[in-house]
Amino acid sequence: MGPIQVKCNCGENNCQEWAIIELQGVIEAQPQFQDCLQNLEIGRLCRPSSQETYTFTIGYHELTGSKVKLKKPLLVLKKVKHSDEEQRVCSKSSPAVELDVIGIIRQKILFKTRPKALISSSKKV
Repeated sequence: MGPIQVKCNCGENNCQEWAIIELQGVIEAQPQFQDCLQNLEIGRLCRPSSQETYTFTIGYHELTGSKVKLKKPLLVLKKVKHSDEEQRVCSKSSPAVELDVIGIIRQKILFKTRPKALISSSKKV
């Protein structure tokens, strides 16, 4: 197999910014969601406009984290396969697969503390 070509059509300064969320521990989906994890909402990420901290609420747990710059940026790539006809037009040295750059990750939101339990108190009647 030949080299895989990586290309960016958005331009270096126009690449969409992405971020990584880093958690300590494991997030497990309930059994009824095991087969449909794509687009599954696992929680709510918030940042009060006046603060540099983030909160991530998952079920009855709230995590507090902060933004950390990555030592080296990461690229977000999308695999593009060429059709058989495109391959015939291209020379033999052209790759069958290209990787398009769709984003760049320069920072992560790190949640390194234990979650706080969100327990609502029952009202006395």
